[in-house]
Amino acid sequence: MSNLEERPAVVTCAAGGAQPPVSPPRGTEVITPREVPLGGPRAMTVRRTLPSRSRSLIGAWCFVDHYGPDPVSGPSGSGGMSVAPHPHTGLQTVSWLFTGEITHRDSAGHHAAVRPGELNLMTAGRGISHSEVSTAGTEVLHGAQLWVALPEDARHDEPGFAHHAPQPVTGPGYQARVFLGSLLGSRSPVATATPLLGAELVLEPGAHLSLTVDPTFEHGVLLDGGTLTVAGRPATEHDLVYVPPGQDRLDLAAGDEPVRALLIGGPPFGEAIVMWWNFVGRSHEEVVAFREAWQAQITEDGLVEGPFGRPTGESLPPIPAPELPGVRLKERR
Repeated sequence: MSNLEERPAVVTCAAGGAQPPVSPPRGTEVITPREVPLGGPRAMTVRRTLPSRSRSLIGAWCFVDHYGPDPVSGPSGSGGMSVAPHPHTGLQTVSWLFTGEITHRDSAGHHAAVRPGELNLMTAGRGISHSEVSTAGTEVLHGAQLWVALPEDARHDEPGFAHHAPQPVTGPGYQARVFLGSLLGSRSPVATATPLLGAELVLEPGAHLSLTVDPTFEHGVLLDGGTLTVAGRPATEHDLVYVPPGQDRLDLAAGDEPVRALLIGGPPFGEAIVMWWNFVGRSHEEVVAFREAWQAQITEDGLVEGPFGRPTGESLPPIPAPELPGVRLKERR
């Protein structure tokens, strides 16, 4: 893994005096989310910032959904998360919760709870199916689902699963939980196919945090709450700020409210991908074959055995793949 620190973070608070202005590096951009319903009569809505019209990847990170805080029950409740068995190829899913609890089941035999402040990373590899359902005791659901594209030399590997509960790293005005990679002297033990950074950051009002980062990485900061200036670019809640490679410091400045954000990063992926529905492949034809293989597993009685397997202990009927668009799927970089 990369992102080893040679210099400690510099942290100051607004009470300590005005901070010198920071000019955004060329190529820095703020990506605003679009709302996407996940389906059903009481569709749970997520805010999607990646992929966007202007950007497909940040390092190997290829997908960012942010949801909540959503009340689960009552007249205005979302009904929670109930994502029935569905397939994945060529990627890893990263589940990170702020509030609530989700039950994960997959066809590689893993049955796990997704809880706040704990990483669940599922590797699809050559193919896997899984389900995600919020627990009966969940009253408010709030978190993020992210995907990581696997490189050519790992995307056909066997499916897998990893769990990690990072200890918080604290300092004046901030707290961090590093769930992938290395930051602030904390290193995640979870192995990844490409160098990655993933961390939750919580800043007090007025705090300024200057992080030592790997200059070969590009970074994204997803703002969950509050206002934050990232590398000189102001952002409001739900924005994703992209910062290009070439920076060995990432400067964050909180506004007048507490801030919570997710920091992701990695070196530019360097491979073209074709991403459609739940599949990451390398060509239109490959994705068509993935879809056909999944549809062949769906019967009136549920899933039958096949390349994606069946989630252990799951009774929900599988989700059929949507129809492919009438045009050739394009590569993303």
